[in-house]
Formats: sequence, structure tokens, C-alpha cells
Amino acid sequence: MKSIKVVSFVLVTLLLFALTACFSSRTSEPSKNEEATIVPVATGEVEPANKEKKVVVGFTLQNLNNPFFIAMSKGATAGAILHGVDVITVSAEGDLAKQTAQIEDFIVKKVSVILLNAVDSKGIAGAVSQAKAAGIPVIAVDVGADGGVNTVVSSDNFLAGKLAGEYIVKRLNGKGNVVVIDGPPVSAVTDRIAGFKEAIKAAPGIRIVAQQNGYGNREMSVTMMETVLQVYKRGEIDAVFATNDPSGVGAKIAVEQANRDKEMFIVGVDGAPDAVNAIKEKKSFVATSAQYPFDMIKMAMDEGFKVLKGEKIEPLIKIPVDLITLDNVETYKGW
Repeated sequence: MKSIKVVSFVLVTLLLFALTACFSSRTSEPSKNEEATIVPVATGEVEPANKEKKVVVGFTLQNLNNPFFIAMSKGATAGAILHGVDVITVSAEGDLAKQTAQIEDFIVKKVSVILLNAVDSKGIAGAVSQAKAAGIPVIAVDVGADGGVNTVVSSDNFLAGKLAGEYIVKRLNGKGNVVVIDGPPVSAVTDRIAGFKEAIKAAPGIRIVAQQNGYGNREMSVTMMETVLQVYKRGEIDAVFATNDPSGVGAKIAVEQANRDKEMFIVGVDGAPDAVNAIKEKKSFVATSAQYPFDMIKMAMDEGFKVLKGEKIEPLIKIPVDLITLDNVETYKGW
């Protein structure tokens, strides 16, 4: 009987030892699927273990149908790689409501920085204000935006329009009729037109006979220019100023199809690959004020990280532009 009790005691002892060992193995370190926590002695509150938050940049741009914006998206990817962060790039497709929803989604995702290429500089103000209230820096790129952005990083769009205007004045010897192809309601477009009009002030003989919206789109600008050519007959248009290169190329297509490319020339803004090829053709498209979208977005990202570090930044950063003509197109590096 005594031997049975001894055996039972030994078995119970072994069982307790096994259970203790098993419990210890399950609690000695957190599983890979669980987040480690620290419980402060003073408060008893549970806090996440020291773990750096992943930096994510949200980038919403006007569209991805324009080579300029495609170059910007590539620049954002390159900038993210250089900084070792993630970037979410989305296209608003020219829709203000869609871009507003995209910014709201960035806020929900708690991105670290928002890069904004606004569809509508004034219309996007509400979404910018929401991001600001959530403590997320907003860096406007290419065009300005209302609502309290931290800074605007853009080309010197006034200069872009001014260079184009000065070229037209010089080529026309200060006298002629010009068609202006307008664009979306953003600061870049209004600045370019302002710069152009400033340049032609010095030449009273230059007259704007039509100013129509091509919406920054090649196909729509073809249609718009076709209508203008019906209104103004041969000899009534001497030059066309397009506020971006897709619109300028659209105008080029329209005037060539109408066999009127010999009577007028076209100047754009962007420095896009299509514009460069058009200049090299030595036909109606003769010049473009070139921007540098790849470098622009990378600089905007740099400014965003400065804000995150608590550094002060300038409210407006302008990147110089260059006028590209047949004289220097071969040395222009492009995008």
C-alpha cells in the first residue's frame, strides 16, 4: 500500500512539472502574430512596444493619361525608394469628387504625408482642411491648393507663359493674331496665361482673337481647334499658345488636317516627349516651355519629410523652366 502511494506521488509530481514546462514554453515570448506590449507599473495601461511607425506617402494626381503626370508618378516611386518609405499613388481622373474621396481615404489610412496635384485648386480646399485637422502635412505639387497646404512645389508657371509669349512676340515681329488654349481651373494654368499676357503687353500689335478651354487634353483640343479654324478663316490666325503640350499637339493635329499648318505656329508648355518630337519635325509646333516633373515630385517629398521632422519650410518653391526650340532641342534631356 505504501509503495502505491509513493508511485502516485511520483506520478503527480511528474505531471505538475510537465504542465509547468508546457505553460512556460507558451508565454516566454509573444507569437509572431501578436504585438508585444509593455504594461507600465505606475498606471497599469497597456502600450505598444517601441516600434517605429511605417512612413507612408499618399499621392493623388489629376490623371495618368498625360505623360507629365506619368513622369510625376515615376518620380514619386523613385523618391519613396530613396527615403525607404511606401507610396500610394492614385489618379483622380480629372474628377474633384474622386480626388476629395481619395484624400479622405488617405486620412482613414493615417498616411504620414499627402502629396496633392489638385484637379481644382479652390475646390479641393475642404479635403485639404480635413487632412490638416488630422495632423497630416499636405504638399501641393505642380499646382497650388487652398485649404492650408504646408507648401506648394511647382514650376515657375508665370515664367513658362512669359517665355512662350516673348517667343511669339519676337517671331511675329510684334504683330499678329493669337489663339490661347486654356486649361483646367488650377493655379498653374492661370499663372501661365498671366505670364503670357504680361509678355504680349509690350507688343500692342499682338491680339488674342480666341481663348478656349482644351481641358489639358489632346483629343478635346483637336475638337476645340477645329471649331476655331471654322470661325477664323485663312490668314486670320498667326500663332497658338497652348497652356500644356497635349493641348498644343492637339492643335497641331487640327491645323495639319485642315492644311493650315503653314500659316500659323504653335507654342506649348511642358517639354513633353510628343512636343520634342513635334519640334524636330520642323512643322507647326515650334517651341515649349519645359518643366521637370520627375525632379518636382521628389523635391515635394523631401519637403514633406522636413515637415515631419519639425523643420520650417518655405510656403512656395518654384522650379525654373527652359524654353525649348529647334535651336536647343537636341541638347534637351527631357523627362
